[in-house]
Amino acid sequence: MYSGIPALEIDPVVFQIGFFSLRWYSLAYIFGLLGAWGLARIMSRRSNSAFTILKMDDFLVWATVGVILGGRLGYVLFYNLSYFVEFPLQIFALWQGGMSFHGGLLGVIVATLLFAHDRKISPFAMGDILVCVAPIGLFLGRLANYVNGELYGRVTTSVPWAMIFPMGGAEPRHPSQLYEALMEGVVLFLILNTLWWLKPAYRERTGFLTGLFFILYAVFRFFLEFFREPDAHLGFIVSFLSMGQILCVPMALFGVWVLLRSSPKRQLISEDGA
Repeated sequence: MYSGIPALEIDPVVFQIGFFSLRWYSLAYIFGLLGAWGLARIMSRRSNSAFTILKMDDFLVWATVGVILGGRLGYVLFYNLSYFVEFPLQIFALWQGGMSFHGGLLGVIVATLLFAHDRKISPFAMGDILVCVAPIGLFLGRLANYVNGELYGRVTTSVPWAMIFPMGGAEPRHPSQLYEALMEGVVLFLILNTLWWLKPAYRERTGFLTGLFFILYAVFRFFLEFFREPDAHLGFIVSFLSMGQILCVPMALFGVWVLLRSSPKRQLISEDGA
């Protein structure tokens, strides 16, 4: 019987000084946001979008708040509400992990809508750039999940790269965190950026790349959930479907709606041209 490869063991804590500890999970968020911001500035300089570099710099703070608040609240509401009702102070224990991508996405959407309204620019003009850089954070986040030994895959003996995760018992499992890093991070990044940089016709359709991101992420995530172990306290929600798969359905439908309403760029630059 195939015994599996021991998962690479990396201390989740980079360093600790007194009560303060810096974790790889935190660094994934920090470098994900900074990397996305840096690339978005370059893309903004190359396009005629009203989402200028100056506005991009201002939006970084809004996006950071949206990701953290949305990601945490999404995890609380979608994945472990009963626990946090019993222990409400644990909601603020971000250093222990527990973030939801779908919640973080909703947080960024709200931040984008509020920022776009405040600066009088199209939220889809913003979105077409933001979705191209978002996979950077997704990639780093999934690698951090692997380092933490969490969100591991289902038991399998059919692939030679199955791994043993300490928190997952002695049975070999799919390294689903790495699958997600590849598909949600690398592949999604390459598809969206290839279209943005090399296919101007798609870039010029306001909302097209935004809609495509929602559809592709939902499809990738829905498929990869078949290899990921469902959360122990949730299990399968409907038949063989996990919570992650259920949340992908409205995400895909929203993407289709955005894609269908995408149009050639016009009315992108506000009246004051700032």
